[in-house]
Amino acid sequence: MRLKHIKNASEIISKSKYLIKNPIEYKGKWKKLFNNNNDIEIEIGMGKGKFIISKAINNPNINYIGIEKYDSPLVSAVKKLEELDIPNLKLICFDASNINDIFDKEITKIYLNFSDPWPKKRHTKRRLSSPNFLEKYDKIFKDKNDIEMKTDNDELYEYSCNSFIDNDYEIIKTDTNYLDEYRTEYEDKFISLGKNINYIHVVKK
Repeated sequence: MRLKHIKNASEIISKSKYLIKNPIEYKGKWKKLFNNNNDIEIEIGMGKGKFIISKAINNPNINYIGIEKYDSPLVSAVKKLEELDIPNLKLICFDASNINDIFDKEITKIYLNFSDPWPKKRHTKRRLSSPNFLEKYDKIFKDKNDIEMKTDNDELYEYSCNSFIDNDYEIIKTDTNYLDEYRTEYEDKFISLGKNINYIHVVKK
């Protein structure tokens, strides 16, 4: 789906207490920022934030970081958060291709929700479940690699399953008609249109 550009988006999100403007400075130090030793889970491509905000509210003993490359969808997220106090949630406007610049062996789970499928073969390396990105993730997980992925794109789902297996991940669960307790805005729309949701949970020890 094409994202709508919002005028002054960067300025709007910069005023949010949830936005971390200098994430590179916290590499290896995120627990100090949260001021606890709880697990840290991240969503790459958080969009408008419904999923990760709900996760943080309902799981106060887990720290959450939402990562979004584009500032316009983050405007919706920070507006949702204006009247809320969620100490276990932080947001980052950052390109995940440089994720090794902001984390170092401190993440316990990654969520990949409705990522860009990059359907053209020449763009394979841009897929967030590609070997290119899986190699990056190896360097940010704390103990074991733990990834949950949802997509409406059947081809991306099949590709991702194969990519995970080829890179020594164990499949914990797959479902091609998945209904999650925690949903994104896109997910709600896809379900209302009758589109199946593909889900995969994998780990690598």
